[in-house]
Amino acid sequence: MPASSKHWKRWFVLAVLALVLLAAWGVARMRGPVLPGYEVQAGPLVQDVVATGRVANPSRVQIGAEITGLVLERRVIEGDRVAPGDVLVLLRAQELEARRDQARAALAAIREADLPEAQARLRQTRAQLSQAERELARRKELVERQLLARETVEQAAQAVVTVRATAEQARLAVDALAGGAREAQAREALAAAEAALAHAKIRATVAGTVLSRSVEPGDTVRPGDVLLVIAADAPGEILVPVDEKNLSRLAVGQPATCIADAYPGRPFAATVFHIAPGVDPSRGTVDVRLRLDPAADFVRQDMTVTATIRTAQRDRALIVPADALLDARDGSDQATVLAVRDGRVRRTPVTLGLRGLLMVEVTAGLSAGEHILAAAAIDAEAVPNEGDRVRIDSQALPTADSATRRELPVRFD
Repeated sequence: MPASSKHWKRWFVLAVLALVLLAAWGVARMRGPVLPGYEVQAGPLVQDVVATGRVANPSRVQIGAEITGLVLERRVIEGDRVAPGDVLVLLRAQELEARRDQARAALAAIREADLPEAQARLRQTRAQLSQAERELARRKELVERQLLARETVEQAAQAVVTVRATAEQARLAVDALAGGAREAQAREALAAAEAALAHAKIRATVAGTVLSRSVEPGDTVRPGDVLLVIAADAPGEILVPVDEKNLSRLAVGQPATCIADAYPGRPFAATVFHIAPGVDPSRGTVDVRLRLDPAADFVRQDMTVTATIRTAQRDRALIVPADALLDARDGSDQATVLAVRDGRVRRTPVTLGLRGLLMVEVTAGLSAGEHILAAAAIDAEAVPNEGDRVRIDSQALPTADSATRRELPVRFD
């Protein structure tokens, strides 16, 4: 074969290949560039607010001394369980014991000596009164028979008055001793002495767990000194500061799942029961209190806990990734997406529902199965215009791992 014929065939093949490549390039230009995007899907959606806080006991009771004394014995340490009435600290109280014994002896003297003596005196004066009354009657009879002078009757009547007054005084003395003022006074003195002595035994006022102690045998304590701190038994609480931007999403009664740093493999349930009425201006947070499930008996005071609060839930919702939104502003439910319809870009306004860092609910503007561009993943110079042809490189919908974030993830269940 002549050399010229071979060269001709070679150039012909190259020309055909060039035409094929040019045609492919032209078709590609007509179809548009390949850009990252997503398919709008429908499915269940939950919205969580995640924050970190600490276990807080709602009631810490400070146990103190009411008298000055020397500590003889301390019967509890941190972590001990106590019940109301349990003796926690014992003080030396010799003076108080002496005062109690004195009051007890005074009451015994009233009942065993003073009262019998007063009763005997009362019996004697009553006998004397009876005798004086009989003498008065006898003299009246003799005067009527004119055997005695009338002055003797007057003398006998005066004697009756005197003895009756003495008998009344004796009766009053018995009444004062037998359940009256003197005995009551002695009982009160004894009760006061016993109450003061009881303060030498410092007892638990509530059921709970000892959190701290600041007293040892040999210490001298005074009224007002805090000796022990007890966490009173009550439903446990978790105090979590939440960013104020999430305040509108929170409500009393919302469920939460909590994980303590000390027990990462033992999640437990809790419920929002209080939201602080004010915002901390220095931190920009609002304090939220969660009530623990009683089954979480392994949780300890002041543990660090991450709480995932379920703020909203949809059984079925249209979901788009947050990086597909344009013109989305905080506090607004309006945004724009770049929808791809019939191979062309359409700027489509949408209405938003639940919003998170990665996933957003669309309540109007799109339908399940449509495709949208991942606007945030496109180079700013390559963002297509309205009506441009594009092809989509479908990406998997992002998911949110709420355990690694601190604020408002939205994820598929």
